[in-house]
Amino acid sequence: MFKRTLIAASLTVAALASAQAMAVTGGGASLPAALYKGSANSILPANFSYAVTGSGIGKSAFLTNNAAQFSTTGTVHFAASDSILSATELSTYNTNFGGSYGPLIQLPSVATSVAIPYKKAGNTTLNLTSAQLCDALSGAKTTWGQLLGTADTTAIRVVYRSTSSGTTEILSRHLNSVCPTKFAVNTTFTNARLPAGSALPSNWVGVANTADVATAVNAVDGSIGYVGPDGVNAASNAVVARINGVQPTSANVNTALASAPLPTNPALPAQWSPVVANPASGYAMAAYTNFIFGQCYKDAAVAADVKAFLTQHYSTPGNAVATAAHGFIPVPTNWKNAVTANFITNTTGNNLNINNASVCNAVGRPL
Repeated sequence: MFKRTLIAASLTVAALASAQAMAVTGGGASLPAALYKGSANSILPANFSYAVTGSGIGKSAFLTNNAAQFSTTGTVHFAASDSILSATELSTYNTNFGGSYGPLIQLPSVATSVAIPYKKAGNTTLNLTSAQLCDALSGAKTTWGQLLGTADTTAIRVVYRSTSSGTTEILSRHLNSVCPTKFAVNTTFTNARLPAGSALPSNWVGVANTADVATAVNAVDGSIGYVGPDGVNAASNAVVARINGVQPTSANVNTALASAPLPTNPALPAQWSPVVANPASGYAMAAYTNFIFGQCYKDAAVAADVKAFLTQHYSTPGNAVATAAHGFIPVPTNWKNAVTANFITNTTGNNLNINNASVCNAVGRPL
């Protein structure tokens, strides 16, 4: 009896320890998922969970505090999204939860490209203009010969994201700026491609996660897709296409995003996710993938853990080595300094920092 009681007590302690070890719940974007969790050099702390659901579900789970969307229970403490919070999403959140949970914070996590992997026999130097990319991904051109002005009759097979995806939003934002009659800005490919909801060619293939794209492209000759830089060699033209003559290297992504200004009103989450839809120089499809946190947490331990992670991530060098190893680019130093001053140390005096006493008194994301 004593032994069974001791075993039961030990299991209870282990269960409690496990629950406490995974105290900060989050999830979302698949594009940076391996950087965040699951790899030897992932950057999220051990007690942060991360459910890979795609940006759309990630935002929804956080904005409605619905942990079931991450296949768990309790409070959703953060999300990651390549898709920017819309004005409607922000307004709805503020109406429904702003008064009880406090403000939310949207921050650029790392800079990324949307690379265009391809497999075409006899072609290892594919270079497409943005207009040609529009033609291929919209279905306006159905063979590689039509697309490139050759006699090649190989069908173009597009591998697209079948779920709500921030990667799709980044892609479609650029295509919309170049060919607005063929693409709208949307997180869902079938809605981004116009007319929205129209039938796709029968040989096109939808995959759920960014990790599946390159594999599906490589499976069939004539395929082309779009994916984040983690998992493909974005520096190799034999693997991913140049767009307008430019390879999606770190230097070219930095060049594209260099014109993005710092926020002039730090209290507005939208200003912390700058958009450069069609940069004048650098790689065409460059953007930031984002973190979404609450400013206020009723659990002081969660607030401390969130603040500690932000302090590490936005320090210099911070997580720069791991970020580069996964094909991403650290946020520029001036942006890091601005995040630190506003959301960690409050040296700006804007009272935007995590669990600021004057803002978060009696409000916060639930225990």
